[in-house]
Amino acid sequence: MKAFVVSWQFWALLSASFAALTAIFAKIGVANVNSDFATFIRTIVILVVLGAILAATRQFQSFTTISGRTYLFLILSGMATGGSWICYFRALKLGDAARVAPIDKLSVVLVAVFGVVFLREQLSLPNWLGVSLIAAGAVLVAYKG
Repeated sequence: MKAFVVSWQFWALLSASFAALTAIFAKIGVANVNSDFATFIRTIVILVVLGAILAATRQFQSFTTISGRTYLFLILSGMATGGSWICYFRALKLGDAARVAPIDKLSVVLVAVFGVVFLREQLSLPNWLGVSLIAAGAVLVAYKG
């Protein structure tokens, strides 16, 4: 069990679980507030919680130890995250969580494609089949018919 807790699979499953809860909690949370303001509140909570985790585990490091390239890509990642959150909360405000979340999870398909194109990662035929099934499944779950 200890080996599982330090595996990427464990953390990926936890991430998926928290993402599912995010959709449900956010759908309820945006009912009576502007979606952008809801995203702002969510961001403050994340900053406070993550700051507490870093302080409690003594994981803060000097900002001068980080390279310019690392800063560039972390800033770009932050901007992409912000864009994703803003769009996600707006979609939840307008649509059903059970339909919005699967479309949002098309990011899995895009990560596979971007990983191959930009990072030169290799996917096998079974991997591509899985990516295709994820795409088809997201569309089918989101379909309102």
